[in-house]
Amino acid sequence: MKVLTLALLLSLPVAQVAPPKPLRQPTTRVTKHGKGGRWYFAASGHAVYCYGPVMTVPRANGDLQRVATFCKDGSAVVPLKD
Repeated sequence: MKVLTLALLLSLPVAQVAPPKPLRQPTTRVTKHGKGGRWYFAASGHAVYCYGPVMTVPRANGDLQRVATFCKDGSAVVPLKD
């Protein structure tokens, strides 16, 4: 009986215990850029630190406006003071 129990236990598959994989932290565009940003003066009157290029986009009334892109405060586009 002991031999039968031992044979049964040895024939069962053994689960491999793998160490858990480290969790990946989500990255945003802001955290990817550690360097290379620049300070700009926003149209609202405060300074913003942005990583992307300065672009010229049309306003609703047809005029053109300069904007800074990918800013540290989480904004994708910030209108700049001329």
